[in-house]
Amino acid sequence: MKKGEKVYLAAIEREDLKLLQQWRNLAYFKKYFREYRDLNFDQQEDWYQKKVLQDPSTLMFSIKRVEDDLLLGCCGLCYINWIHRHTDLSLYIGYQECYIDEEGYALESCKLLFDYAFNELGLNKIWTEIYEFDHKKKRLYKDLGFLIDGILREQYYYEGRFWNSYLMSFLKSQFEVSICRRGWKG
Repeated sequence: MKKGEKVYLAAIEREDLKLLQQWRNLAYFKKYFREYRDLNFDQQEDWYQKKVLQDPSTLMFSIKRVEDDLLLGCCGLCYINWIHRHTDLSLYIGYQECYIDEEGYALESCKLLFDYAFNELGLNKIWTEIYEFDHKKKRLYKDLGFLIDGILREQYYYEGRFWNSYLMSFLKSQFEVSICRRGWKG
């Protein structure tokens, strides 16, 4: 478990699955995810069994509030490449259906997850793909120091048109600088 001032990251428990499924199926959230279909509980359970519990290239966590252990969302490292030391970032705050919050839960979750990825797992790069209309994550990731590595033109079809997607990344060397400059703590 990684603990910050507002949130802590913990293993996803079976009792978290129903709420994670409900948040995951919100129309407002689905447009930001690669998996666009509604997931039934059997599919959610299958994800939990195969990816969360058994897949060594996936490390997913529940995001819980320190003050009362309330489940806030989910984050994790997906498609971990142990040879080349990089991983895809997964993150959302389901609490109050905000997706990415203004209270700093998502921000602190990322800092805790990055500390774990870089300093405990020895990874070098965290990357992600976001769609051009995902302004909340774009702002969060830029605030964290992510840089745009490339643009996949007209990669995503939504609401009758094609949208670009951005490939963004954050390196261990940037994290080390951020700790010194911003006083980040894991």
